[in-house]
Amino acid sequence: MRFIEVNHGSWDQHKWHRRDLTANCKTTDAPIAALLEDLEQRGLLDDTLVVWGGEFGRPGLTPGDGKNETGHNYRGFSHGGTNETGSQAAKGKLHFRDLHATILHLMGLPHNDLKFTHGGREHRLTGPEGGKVVTGIVA
Repeated sequence: MRFIEVNHGSWDQHKWHRRDLTANCKTTDAPIAALLEDLEQRGLLDDTLVVWGGEFGRPGLTPGDGKNETGHNYRGFSHGGTNETGSQAAKGKLHFRDLHATILHLMGLPHNDLKFTHGGREHRLTGPEGGKVVTGIVA
């Protein structure tokens, strides 16, 4: 199995979130669109897993100057959509373990069998209960 990882730094904004997120999106939108188009033109998109992610959430949009938009928010993690402020998942709520299980499954790996030992105890990569493969997010 071959894979590549493409990274863009500076996604963990804790100040000026809207300004800096807008700048990050402007620098990544066109290259990612070009990559997807290239994969599709070459017939590779059907056999390629593309995971595009950013921060796992922010507290949602609040009035203000944007200078002190701090903190992370797991309540908005979804594959469907959030409420109008972006503070809570409204459709397609998803646990990160389920996302990890889905990615591992699509890579052909048995996600519930992948374990490691830490502190004398065996742990699953997808947590104690394991993750659930979410077929609805696979295009």
